[in-house]
Amino acid sequence: MAWVLIIATGVVFGLGAVLLVKAGNPGNYGFCAACHLRDIAGALGIHQVATLQYVRPEILGFVLGAFALAKTGGEFRPRGGSKPLVRFVLGALMVIGALVFLGCPLRGILRLAGGDLNGITGLAGFAFGVASGTVFLKGGFNLGRAHAYSGGTGRWAGYLAAAAALVLLVGVATHAAWLKFSAQGPGAQHAPMFFSLIAGLAAGGLAWRTRMCLSGGIRDFLLVRDTYLLKIYVVIFAAAVAGNLAFGTFKLGFAGQPLAHTAHLWNFLGLYLTGLAAVLAGGCPLRQLIMSGEGSTDAMFTVLGMLAGAGISHGLNAAASGAGVPVGGQIAVVAGIVVTAAIGLAFRETIAVAREA
Repeated sequence: MAWVLIIATGVVFGLGAVLLVKAGNPGNYGFCAACHLRDIAGALGIHQVATLQYVRPEILGFVLGAFALAKTGGEFRPRGGSKPLVRFVLGALMVIGALVFLGCPLRGILRLAGGDLNGITGLAGFAFGVASGTVFLKGGFNLGRAHAYSGGTGRWAGYLAAAAALVLLVGVATHAAWLKFSAQGPGAQHAPMFFSLIAGLAAGGLAWRTRMCLSGGIRDFLLVRDTYLLKIYVVIFAAAVAGNLAFGTFKLGFAGQPLAHTAHLWNFLGLYLTGLAAVLAGGCPLRQLIMSGEGSTDAMFTVLGMLAGAGISHGLNAAASGAGVPVGGQIAVVAGIVVTAAIGLAFRETIAVAREA
């Protein structure tokens, strides 16, 4: 049964991403939690880049797919209270790093599966970031346990992410005036809404069922040599390579790749920051979306932080482009690594003091 889920999840994400590109999404951009959230931030007016404004139904599908399966499976668990503001900051830092690389770790794999060799340096940075975060975990880092909402207003808070996804879905379906839509650029390139939503729902449901998370997979391998989660990403890569070869969209090399740059150091450091922040927050950008759908308000705060991070990146000219990484992005990544490491040290020390007392 485990292998069936691994293969199904890998095919839906890998081949599904290629099909989304074939249907209209930008190149190697079928699924990307960070880039899709960046476009949603633009649609909501959190940043003002006119070419990056669209409510990506794939993201809404991630949340609603996880919500639907968790609810019907009796595993919907409204919970929270584990340093939500710290998680907000970590979410912002995750996306700041990802937008310097131009993609979340999932998109790093999809980029590599399309022949973009810049994915190698980015994913290497992500793995080193996760390894660094694991050192903090071994040293006692802990943001504290979330508590279950037993009733009243708190319990309803667990439904907020799914409710927000539904509101946004209605907004994009009706082309609501309170949303912004790009007329050109990446924001104007998208698969048909219904296809994107179905792909997102299927992917979100499977990601919830398998607990899919790349930072978690690397962390588990480093801590206990468990490879379950990593096997999903191997299948994603294989399915995406097969799809790209079949559709003629495989292009091997570093230069001239869609929505990518060749600043290798910053590709590495950008996803290093994302990996480090993801371990401390308890999951990669995709995993945070899935957990918010299953009722975690802590994950919801992390997602809100990711939206804010997209706004910060573009507001301060810190996001990369095909031309490279601006100075603002370089400063933001270095500062982000320092801040994330400081969080790792601060909460390790807090726990240690509490134990001694």
